[in-house]
Amino acid sequence: MSPAAKSVCYFGLYLYLVGITLIVVPNFLLSCLQLPPTNEVWIRVVGVLVFCIGYYYHKAGQNNIGAFFIHTIPTRLFVFAAFIFFALMQYVSPLLIIFGAVDFAGAMWTLLALRKENK
Repeated sequence: MSPAAKSVCYFGLYLYLVGITLIVVPNFLLSCLQLPPTNEVWIRVVGVLVFCIGYYYHKAGQNNIGAFFIHTIPTRLFVFAAFIFFALMQYVSPLLIIFGAVDFAGAMWTLLALRKENK
């Protein structure tokens, strides 16, 4: 696997973990983020979606699908910016920025790896 492929593949594993947590014990993650607990199904639906997106990342990385790698960068940067905005607007605890920072770090890893591969 190329370094860019590894960055995307490993990000997929991270998304699996977040997705499974939201499906199985959503209030654990919500409490860590200082968000109110919920018994509504929406949080588990989000977990399923996160898990499925993780599958795309994981498999794209394993199969070295370079076009996918490039397109993950702006979306992961958007997640980081959106989470900062949400915290600034006081919609959520600033702790959510930590999850956005993981997206940012992953995007930078992929970007730098792609630049290095294209030299």
